Amino acid sequence: MQPKIVKSNSLNPYLTPERCYIAENYSSNEVSIAVARVKPGVTTKAHHLKEIQEIYIITSGEGKVAFSGLEPTAVGTGDVIIIPPGASQKITNTGQTDLVFYCVCTPRFTEDCYFDDEPEKP
Repeated sequence: MQPKIVKSNSLNPYLTPERCYIAENYSSNEVSIAVARVKPGVTTKAHHLKEIQEIYIITSGEGKVAFSGLEPTAVGTGDVIIIPPGASQKITNTGQTDLVFYCVCTPRFTEDCYFDDEPEKP
């Protein structure tokens, strides 16, 4: 592996069906790192990742995270949230500014590991 620097101004965030903006910083077979941004008042869609541990590192804002096995908990800048594989999860921005956090997935995130826990009703 070669040394690499990913500049934040080179990222291209996009709005996901999960109701947040995501920009991937880095991905290898072992890990993926993305920055997520949730607008004030928005709750992300409940979902789980099969066989992937996800870690949130809150860099700004405040929210409330909920996932299997844990009561909804207030979180803010500097907090780290460790989400075991298969745990249904969602986060709500409870503040007045964007909630921004890094998502670190091990092994790396792929679309086929993502399962929507709030499917659309017919």
